[in-house]
Amino acid sequence: MNTDSNVLDGLEKLLKRARRNTLGDLLARTRERTPDKFALVYRDKRLNYEELDSLVNQTAYAFRQRGMKKGDMITVMSKNSLDFVVVNFALARIGAVMVPINYMLTKEDVAYILEHAKVCGLIASEEYAPVLEQASLGREMKFRFLMDIDDGDILDGRMEDWSALRDIRQDQPTDFVDADISDDDLCHVLYTSGTESRPKGVMLTHKSIVSEYVSCIVDGDMADGDVLIHALPMYHSAQLHCFLGPSIYLGSSGIILDGASPEVILHTIEKEGATQLFCPPTVWIALLRHPEFDTRDLSTLEKCYYGAAIMPREILKELSERLPNARFWNFYGQTEVAPLATALQPEDQLRKLGSAGKPSLNMQTKIVDENDEEVPRGEIGEIVHRTPHAMKGYLHDPEKTLEAFRGGWFHSGDLGVMDEEGYITIIDRKKDMINTGGVNVSSREVEEAIYQLEGVSEVAVIGIPDKYWIEAVTAIIVPKEGSDLTEESVIAYCRGVLSKFKVPKYVAFADSLPKNPSGKVLKRELRDEYEGLGEEN
Repeated sequence: MNTDSNVLDGLEKLLKRARRNTLGDLLARTRERTPDKFALVYRDKRLNYEELDSLVNQTAYAFRQRGMKKGDMITVMSKNSLDFVVVNFALARIGAVMVPINYMLTKEDVAYILEHAKVCGLIASEEYAPVLEQASLGREMKFRFLMDIDDGDILDGRMEDWSALRDIRQDQPTDFVDADISDDDLCHVLYTSGTESRPKGVMLTHKSIVSEYVSCIVDGDMADGDVLIHALPMYHSAQLHCFLGPSIYLGSSGIILDGASPEVILHTIEKEGATQLFCPPTVWIALLRHPEFDTRDLSTLEKCYYGAAIMPREILKELSERLPNARFWNFYGQTEVAPLATALQPEDQLRKLGSAGKPSLNMQTKIVDENDEEVPRGEIGEIVHRTPHAMKGYLHDPEKTLEAFRGGWFHSGDLGVMDEEGYITIIDRKKDMINTGGVNVSSREVEEAIYQLEGVSEVAVIGIPDKYWIEAVTAIIVPKEGSDLTEESVIAYCRGVLSKFKVPKYVAFADSLPKNPSGKVLKRELRDEYEGLGEEN
């Protein structure tokens, strides 16, 4: 029997649509399951899933009416907000690609991303629209939309080329917006903070993202009854893809905060009865040290997650003691795998203290040497992955993509060791290994030792140039209030717990450590600031 090719083409299209599983589809399914369920609250706005999905559809129709189409690169620059979530799903519905930008970047860095990604549209809160306007000078922009404009607000006269999302979506339909999108089409391009001169654009498809959501849900024991706080920036893949996306997929309830203020987080846990919270270690430390930590009712908090940096052992022990109802997970990974790679479960937190856990559900991981040969258990090597989470590559950079995926495995750039039970411990980033006197020292190992010293609130260990040592191990410490720590006392302590070559040559004290919005300590800034410390001593 001969079948007309047009019929076969039509059948293939029907099957593709029926089997599709994109980011835009997830919210639609949740709306159908639980339309009246509390979805999100932001400031004085509280939406159920039917209201959230309707707002997404109205926004998507408005975008499409103005000419936005599949494949258009659209930058979003804003702090956490309801409109950030709405735009995320609205762009996914029509097949446009969201390029979220770190709102702390300089105008020059933003301009590079707009040019490199060939962005054709800008979406921003009123606070950051001028930055995008200046950074996009000389580039044609088809779209300029302002987020978070309420009914009573009046647009600034300088924003005459911008349209408010509030206005363009009025009177638009609320039914599902469909588009010809496939699972492996681009959904997001996230730019790495990186260690190189220019950031790289990580291309994540709908398939990458949704498969990662499944791993997060299973390995993080997430459920539709969770009430979670979105405090870390949504432009970053940790909050966006480990917590916001999975919570919408499940149909749980979220509270959106502008930022990670310890006081606001503690107040919100008590007010909303939050059960789930993700913070990097620096924010968990700030919560522990806040005077309201012991005065607020935090008894509802049951699921606590950390990641983005190594959690000091002493801090984890303290958290476990002061939050007796809570279970803890360590999520480890990076943007290129959307970003979850491994998870350490609650029952292993103390038994495998300091470990990043085992590979997540949809992840295959091994440790390799410099020749990409797998090393025996217990030996240090580079962590590599195979997973449907993985990016489609670096945008406009096939050479770096080829290098990252050599041998058919994604090379993380992290050094680690896998024990006999399959648990992975992160030794350090390759760039954070300190070559002192020809011997490699893990900055993390020295930090863990110093965190056990009474009076230390935070510490970062770096290598600074040294004529004799090549790099000198240097500790930058934020002392607790009232602490009497001195350089001599810290070095004397380290001599008692560390091998001689790992003991810091220099110790400096600071009021705070520089961090990016996701809570990672910016060691590059510390290296620049303390570069001349060795010359002073």
